[in-house]
Amino acid sequence: MENETVEAVGLAGSVAHDLTVWGLFLQADIVVKIVMVMLLVASVWSWAIIFEKTLKMRRLRSLAEQFEEAFWSGGSLDDLYDRIDKRPPDPMSSLFVSAMREWRRSSSKGLGVSDQTRLSLQQRIERVMDISLGREMERLERHMIFLASVGASAPFIGLFGTVWGIMNAFTSIAASKNTSLAVVAPGIAEALFATALGLVAAIPAVIAYNKISTDLGRYGGRLEAFAGEFGAILSRQLEEKP
Repeated sequence: MENETVEAVGLAGSVAHDLTVWGLFLQADIVVKIVMVMLLVASVWSWAIIFEKTLKMRRLRSLAEQFEEAFWSGGSLDDLYDRIDKRPPDPMSSLFVSAMREWRRSSSKGLGVSDQTRLSLQQRIERVMDISLGREMERLERHMIFLASVGASAPFIGLFGTVWGIMNAFTSIAASKNTSLAVVAPGIAEALFATALGLVAAIPAVIAYNKISTDLGRYGGRLEAFAGEFGAILSRQLEEKP
């Protein structure tokens, strides 16, 4: 009878565990399962943000090149403003529209005839472009904090799941009084799987955050350069007014 009991315990330890990815998830403790689900959701959401930001930055660079070509082509700025006033397709166009709208509003009121009013108009235009620039960059940087949070916290969340799983594995070993590898390995594997998921979520998020942040910084510098150049153009036109 005693031999049959030992044999039954050995069979249970060797057969009951499925070491596939899905099997490790199903056999994990409820806390470890919650950790795994959180990491999977974070990973999927991170990839969605990565694809959205990458495609958006590529599109914005293309639109900026098209706008700059039209802006520096030598054509009338008023005609360009009339074409894109209602729906500026990109942040650079929005900067241009906001500045031109303030310029036209002031011109229609007959402002700009004295040095004081000219200086006031120039300051308002610069302030309007600064506000528009800040608003557009805030929109572009949306969800970036999520990528940074996943990159920083996902490994630790996975480590928490691993520690919890190992605690349960050792508790099961103590309860069964069986230290064979067939009994120990499945519980340890389930625990380490949480750490693996944490790294799977964190590594792409960190790499993408650094890359996208660099692209956003360059694009922001491009917008600031355009705002400075356009402000200088409007300033010269103000000085040329009689």
